[in-house]
Amino acid sequence: MTDILKEMYEGTMAGNAPRVLELTNLGLAEGMTPETLLFEALIPALEEVGARFERGDYFVPEMLIAGRAMNGALDVLRPLLADTGAETIGTFVMGTVKGDVHDIGKNLVNIMLEGAGFNVIDLGVQVSPEKFVAAVQEHKPDIVGMSAFLTTTMPMFKVNMEELTKAGLRDDVIVMVGGAPVTQEYADVVGADGYAADASTAVRMAKSLIAAKRGK
Repeated sequence: MTDILKEMYEGTMAGNAPRVLELTNLGLAEGMTPETLLFEALIPALEEVGARFERGDYFVPEMLIAGRAMNGALDVLRPLLADTGAETIGTFVMGTVKGDVHDIGKNLVNIMLEGAGFNVIDLGVQVSPEKFVAAVQEHKPDIVGMSAFLTTTMPMFKVNMEELTKAGLRDDVIVMVGGAPVTQEYADVVGADGYAADASTAVRMAKSLIAAKRGK
């Protein structure tokens, strides 16, 4: 059993998407649960990729191919996780702010959120304030996540928050911000409810903010 998990972990780290997909199907055929494959191989691999990126041992291409390898496995696991009654924790609308086309961090957070049981609606990059507002009105999410990779696009957080307030939606939704140049101090200044420096922290933060809002 553990050989499959170990090889899935290593395959994800190496970005070997065909092999990771093959091992996912093999693990399931041998009776392993989707949760086991996700939490004992795929997510730990992605967390390690993130840690190596932070140390400067991995770069964006390695992050991307690892994310793709995991995505292929998730396509198989997602419906199975839904069938096992792994209940949706909440709905998360995510987007990179207007003027910014960086999406690797956002995509990694999305993968981790989905793996943790969130229903993620990804608005993509260059998301205008109007589009964030429309998505909140349409999907009624628990959380809106805004990502910025450039110091020049970080002020869009404030603009987005103002638009949500104008639309009367600010109190209905939790707002989380993140991205390489973003800090807790900056998140506080723009009035965000949460800030996370990496994907795994983002998942923990999202869960605790939802629990607090629901009064659990």
